[in-house]
Amino acid sequence: MPGAPLQTTALVLARLPSGSDSFEQLTVFCAEHGLLHCLRRVASKKPAPNSTPLDLFDEAELWLESSNQGHTWFIKEHRLIKRHSGIGRSYSALKRAAAVSGLVTRNPVSDESRPGIAELLRHSFAALETSDRPDIVWLKSLYCFLRDEGYPVKEQWWPLLAEADRVIAARLLNQPLAAQTADPDTVERFTRRLADWVKAETEIRLG
Repeated sequence: MPGAPLQTTALVLARLPSGSDSFEQLTVFCAEHGLLHCLRRVASKKPAPNSTPLDLFDEAELWLESSNQGHTWFIKEHRLIKRHSGIGRSYSALKRAAAVSGLVTRNPVSDESRPGIAELLRHSFAALETSDRPDIVWLKSLYCFLRDEGYPVKEQWWPLLAEADRVIAARLLNQPLAAQTADPDTVERFTRRLADWVKAETEIRLG
């Protein structure tokens, strides 16, 4: 008996073997439904030229079917919308893209914030593909995730910073990437301080 169908647009956040040579596991995120765990059939031969396999950080339109009430979805068909192939050219960008993906896959996202989180993923992946400052992209992404999920990052973390540090942090978080001049050590210091606050004051899993 055919399962329930679903058509959606989603971003690929994780790829894992399924235990079968015929399938791979994909974890995707969409604005309407949040995280979905999917199975995709692995082609036994070279795919057709117009059939592009899904890759990490892709955005794609998916046609899905489930036979177990949505616990797992089988990808019947997909259409690639956007591929962020530039991320893979830099280890630093790849590392931060995996961190952004892990932030969403490891932590529950409220229903009302799903559209914002999907947009955050799009912006983060696009920035990581083109910018030479993936460290700042990660800091911005983490801060925005916390803010959008309702954590009191501005009310509680911000006052912990010295006045001079608040000026630097405001530039890092608010200025466009092209205008950033902070050195990597400075960015790492603020990222570490924010991560320490996350670990001490929230249940967010960073890794």
